[in-house]
Amino acid sequence: MRHSKAMHLLQAGVNLVYIRDILGHVSVTTTEVYARVDSKQKREAIEKAYINVVKNEVPVWRNNETLLDWLKSF
Repeated sequence: MRHSKAMHLLQAGVNLVYIRDILGHVSVTTTEVYARVDSKQKREAIEKAYINVVKNEVPVWRNNETLLDWLKSF
């Protein structure tokens, strides 16, 4: 229940310092674990929702050796 409550607070925009105090963590570094988990969950949800949106084709410019050589010269 502590983890769920922390995740709900984080998703509601509550500052990590306040979540730290609620959970009784000594350091906010411990509480940051919830922020990393939340970001991972958001990324995974977005990836699942947009599986076929991005084409898996190689862009045309990738086959243009002249352009690639010119870019590498910088």
